[in-house]
Amino acid sequence: MSDAVRAGNAPVAVEVTQGKRYFWCACGRSAKQPFCDGSHQGTGLSPLPYEATQNTRVFFCLCKQTATAPLCDGSHKLDTP
Repeated sequence: MSDAVRAGNAPVAVEVTQGKRYFWCACGRSAKQPFCDGSHQGTGLSPLPYEATQNTRVFFCLCKQTATAPLCDGSHKLDTP
């Protein structure tokens, strides 16, 4: 099993649609961040589904260190200069 790769140093804002499912890239290797493109194959990691409960803007984590996956909890601020 591989560790997740940091895909960025800040979250990315996404306008989500109520009832739609999104698949957050948990491995950090996707070229379509913050969403999965299948790059996790062979890593032992899997994308995390997220279903929007309302039409709103959410902040998806890119550092892959969040405790509230797939949403940002500010963890990127703790380990960057």
